[in-house]
Amino acid sequence: MATATAVTPRPTTRRAAKARNVTVTDPALVRRAVKAAALGNAMEWFDFGVYSYIAVTLGKVFFPSGNPTAQLLSTFGAFAAAFLVRPLGGMVFGPLGDRIGRQKVLALTMIMMAAGTFAIGLIPSYSVIGVGAPLLLLAARLVQGFSTGGEYAGASTFIAEYAPDKKRGFFGSWLEFGTLAGYIGGAGLVTLMTALLSSDDLLSWGWRIPFLIAGPMGIIGLYLRMRLEETPAFAAQLEKAEARPKVPLRDMVAGQWKALLICMGLVLVFNVTDYMLLSYMPSYLTSELKYDETHGLLVVLGVMALMMIVQPFAGALTDRIGRRPVIAAGCAGFLLLSIPALLLIRQGSLLAVGLGMAALGLLLVCFTAAMPAALPALFPTRVRYGSLSIGFNVSVSLFGGTTPLVVTALIGATGNMMMPAYYMMAAAVVGGFAVWRMSESAGRPLPGSAPSVEGS
Repeated sequence: MATATAVTPRPTTRRAAKARNVTVTDPALVRRAVKAAALGNAMEWFDFGVYSYIAVTLGKVFFPSGNPTAQLLSTFGAFAAAFLVRPLGGMVFGPLGDRIGRQKVLALTMIMMAAGTFAIGLIPSYSVIGVGAPLLLLAARLVQGFSTGGEYAGASTFIAEYAPDKKRGFFGSWLEFGTLAGYIGGAGLVTLMTALLSSDDLLSWGWRIPFLIAGPMGIIGLYLRMRLEETPAFAAQLEKAEARPKVPLRDMVAGQWKALLICMGLVLVFNVTDYMLLSYMPSYLTSELKYDETHGLLVVLGVMALMMIVQPFAGALTDRIGRRPVIAAGCAGFLLLSIPALLLIRQGSLLAVGLGMAALGLLLVCFTAAMPAALPALFPTRVRYGSLSIGFNVSVSLFGGTTPLVVTALIGATGNMMMPAYYMMAAAVVGGFAVWRMSESAGRPLPGSAPSVEGS
């Protein structure tokens, strides 16, 4: 491996210079790339937080059946529809990102995400246009889901290909920092509006505000992404090819099947535990433990704030000791501590619930800090965006997004209130096997890319 001391970059218009097969990154450009990528993830999870916690109001606006349960199920049905089209979005945007570039596709997904969320805030209610209202809501959710299929894989690839090898974990961890910030912003805004607005105001116009905020957020994100150049790894790949690279979809799947299985196993444990803690547990506290809804939400937001504080330090730790030990520690932690943590939560006192949730949150940081750097390193540059998009979104759609529904069904079928712990333990076993089969990537060049060092 070449070292930075031997590098004297030639004059170039690119801020990430290449010389003697070593990429020298500009720290200012890397920070801009991280901000641009993380903002898209933040917007996706802002929408997720808003939609989750304003679902009851949306049910009354778009599905006024007179049955609160039917309204809520219909609202979450439209929400779940977005997960069904995520793999399709991944199969479209992933290969496109490997052909025309990461930056262009990420700009496109940003436009679509912002447009889909903004459109929800403009849809007339059921009382105005009848059945057209829920149909338009479903259409907007499908646009969001389709664009999201190209977002996470593209954003993590973008950061990974810009970051120097020895700091890829640290810079990648800011992607999930954006996730947490977006979710806290969305859920917190709904909580504030619920406290300040009357039920009638929230139902008539207040619910639109969080969705309309996506418009300016999307414009800012698009501006940041359009200002960036293509990643050094993709630019180098393009220079080698005589024409725009075009890799058949079957090569991204059949040609990478081992890496894809490892990817899906890692994403499974990452997303099952993520959706369990951030999406299902507030409902578990309220419906199963009869916990006050506002207090349950505040506990989750507090845990997420704690995770945000720890996130960059955990990302830096993966650069020092490796991705595998950190992810393995998370899997072992969920295997051993899921039952004690859930027993604490079931005890019911605010202190016990807070401690149990905090324990699960800190274990989840093992995944949120390591995965944005570990997953792109599974695939070579020529298929990285496409293969990662397919593996990530198929696993999220099958296992992550279905977690609340499956766990609720298991509790209903068995009557066993410990099912959330057992489900997380099963996911930890799958994740542990994937960690065992993956190679360590910390401090090493991405497959198919030149070594990358930090410039002064």
